[in-house]
Amino acid sequence: MPKKGTLIFFCGKMGAGKSTFSKKISAERNAVLISEDEWLEALYPNQISAFEDYLKYSGQMKPLVKSHVAGILKVGTNVVMDFPANTLNQRQWFRDLISEAGCPHELIYLKASDSLCITQIAQRRAEQPSRATFDTEETFQFVTKYFQEPQLNEGFNTTVVAKDA
Repeated sequence: MPKKGTLIFFCGKMGAGKSTFSKKISAERNAVLISEDEWLEALYPNQISAFEDYLKYSGQMKPLVKSHVAGILKVGTNVVMDFPANTLNQRQWFRDLISEAGCPHELIYLKASDSLCITQIAQRRAEQPSRATFDTEETFQFVTKYFQEPQLNEGFNTTVVAKDA
């Protein structure tokens, strides 16, 4: 039986650097990078202007993404997913994917202060003006209320990367 690929995914507050880190890790580990933002923009162009829109469209595409990624992992290719694992429910989706694919995994938790995240969000707005309406301090404050740090009892192979301001 061929060796399964490893699934690498991320937890971290909005602006912690998950997308930047996912690109770095995918290059280092010779992995396919799958970005939620890219898929959402390709499948639902100009349709996400509020957090509720994000939840709706993200939920619609996840069954397709899960079966696609499971297939990639089953043939032995590593996958880095730039999808948030920031809540228990989001991490349960990853747990289901890991179970379906029967693959090893690593959850990378980018632990960053609120002030660093807000600074990085402002920088991202300047570099990517198309994200300016969604990437705001107000959105950060709203979504951070729902953030749940990963816990040992969740059973993930977790690496914590502390990011300082």
